Amino acid sequence: MDAVMRSYDAKIDGKKRITLRNARFEYYNVKEYEDGTILLEPRELTAPFSVSANTLAMMDSAMEALREGKASEAIDLSEF
Repeated sequence: MDAVMRSYDAKIDGKKRITLRNARFEYYNVKEYEDGTILLEPRELTAPFSVSANTLAMMDSAMEALREGKASEAIDLSEF
């Protein structure tokens, strides 16, 4: 098990919140267990699905080439 870096007591405020002192991350995944244990795991939020501008440009270029008839012969996949 990992070594404890910091240990302190916290009190729930009137809106049922706990303040994390000197939190190293902005977002946490929270798991609450039946015995009252709460597990916080740091999370880095990213866009759920993002395609870079470079990838989009390459896809547009490939589609344009296909429309112009610049495509390879069909590949026989019947073996698979």
